[in-house]
Amino acid sequence: MLPQDPNILLSYVNTKLRDEYDSLDALCDGLDADPAELTDQLSAAGYAYDTAANQFKPV
Repeated sequence: MLPQDPNILLSYVNTKLRDEYDSLDALCDGLDADPAELTDQLSAAGYAYDTAANQFKPV
């Protein structure tokens, strides 16, 4: 289960992307998460996924 707090979620997801997964899709497959839901949660907190950097960054 992913953290619900947006700040903790951001840190958790970006750490996983940096250390374990080479894309958002791979992360979502590995964690059994919905990519649209994850993107929406972080978008609401002011972050967007940067494919080139493979991380969520402030918009």
